[in-house]
Order: sequence, then C-alpha cells, then structure tokens
Amino acid sequence: MTGYLPEGKLLYSNDNKRTLSSLSNIIEAKESSKILEAKAVLCDNAHNLIVDLGVMKGIIPREEGAVGIKEGTVRDIAVISRVNRAVCFVVTDVIKDENGEDVAMLSRAKAQRKCIENYVNTLTVGDVIPARITHLEAFGAFADIGCGVVALMPIDAISISRIEHPRERFTVGMDIKAVIKSIENGRISLSHKELLGTWEENASNFNAGETVTGIVRSVENYGAFIELTPNLAGLAELKDGVKVGDKASVYIKSIIKPKMKIKLIIIDTFTCDDTVQKPVYYYKNDHIDEFVYSPVQCEKFIATKFE
Repeated sequence: MTGYLPEGKLLYSNDNKRTLSSLSNIIEAKESSKILEAKAVLCDNAHNLIVDLGVMKGIIPREEGAVGIKEGTVRDIAVISRVNRAVCFVVTDVIKDENGEDVAMLSRAKAQRKCIENYVNTLTVGDVIPARITHLEAFGAFADIGCGVVALMPIDAISISRIEHPRERFTVGMDIKAVIKSIENGRISLSHKELLGTWEENASNFNAGETVTGIVRSVENYGAFIELTPNLAGLAELKDGVKVGDKASVYIKSIIKPKMKIKLIIIDTFTCDDTVQKPVYYYKNDHIDEFVYSPVQCEKFIATKFE
C-alpha cells in the first residue's frame, strides 16, 4: 500500500501520534520533511489554518494551505473546508510566539507536492488505488487520492446501474477503491464500476424463484428496471404506483445468462431510506487492464479497456 494516503488515514496511526507527542519528535520530523496529520481547529480571517498538534499549536499559512492557492488556480474553499477535519502537512519551522510559546509552522502544500511527485505522478491507467470521498456533485464524485489531492469520478463511472446522483452510492468521508480511468494534462479521472463485479459474478448471488429487495431505477412503457446490486439490474413487469427511487420486493421469474437478462415481478414497493451501503468489491488486485462485464456466451460484449 502507498505511503501517501487520503487525508485522515494517518491521524490515529501509532507513528503519527508518537511523532506529535513531543517537541523533539516534531523537530526531528521537520528535518526529514515527514508527512504528518492533525486536526484543523480554526481558519482565521486571513485564511490561515490553526492546527492542534497536542503539545503545541501549528499554523498553516494561507498560501501553504493547498497546492494552487499561491498561484491562484485553487480557491480558498480548499483551505476553509478543512476546519474540524484532518490535514496533512510537513513541519517547516518551530518558532516562539509573542508569549514565548513554541509554535510549529506547517505546509500542507509541501506535503501535497511530495505526494504528487513520489506517488500521483507514478500512477498509470488501470491502477487500483484507495480513495476517500470529499464531496459530491450531480455530475460526479470527488475523491482524495492522497494528501488531499483530489480526482473526479464521473457519475457514469460509479456503477453499471444508472443513478441520478452520486449520493445514492457514496457519502462524504467514505473510504473506497477506485481505478485510474485516464490521465490528461496532469488531471486524473477515476472509475469504480469495474471493481463491483461482472454480470455473472453478481447474478450468481440470486436464483429463480427467490423474492429479494431492489431499487427502482427507471420506469419505461415496457417495464421497470430494478437494481438488485450496483452492477446488476433486472426488468420487471409494470405495476401501478411504481416510482423511480422506490425500494421494491421482487420475485425472480427467470435468469437468462446468454442474454444477460433477469425477469422480475414486483410484489410490493415502499419508500426508499437514505442508507448508503458500503461498496462490495469483487476485484482484489492492484491493477486492471481490461474488465469484461458480459458472460462469455452472451450475445452482447460489454468491456472496459484501460490503456
């Protein structure tokens, strides 16, 4: 596993806690430019972050709050939004304040530059990496791939089953796995659906004759598509009152592997709760070249190539 993890992953590690337990350890970390984490407790009116190091106060000056702040390519919200959250940093200096108290000067931007140089720039398309969801928009999910460096996962890359908003799959702060989908001009795009299993892997969890729970994803004039898992949906006969977003109890009428179809009958529907389930990953390796979703004998061929 990489040493450059999404922010918050180091916070409670034994090594991080030991380093922040004394002034001498913090000075030692300064000499080695070691990446540490602590919680930001305040953003002052000049947008400097105040960080609680336990044994002393830490200050991240505004221009050191994130890569791009100094250059004007990143907005100050990147700093403001870190209050009450973990921030990564390297110690750049230890000084005395006006009261004679020790204060550590910190740089989050330098920690991010180390991460970019030694980790992000080494990633290739198809690499499977840990990530942490930072915020959600209608068009996709943003995820921290290391030291607060953020990449976008478009909504259509989240799962095979279509969703209306990423909040149906993720919550802010959720730890996930992601695949590097593309790298263009230093910008990384992520994917997720290739890790959630093939049609056959997902369908193997169900049998004809069972009644299971699903989510109504779309209602057409010929039937309703019911999601059984994020990478598996079946078509149900229409029933009055069925709405997109409803949970549904469905009877599995048949599973037709060569056609990649599951025929369902809706037994009942009820209002969907807002509980987001943690993703279940079928793919366990750290790199993927090609993901073939469709079964071997299927009439359709559905695949993703990472190249």
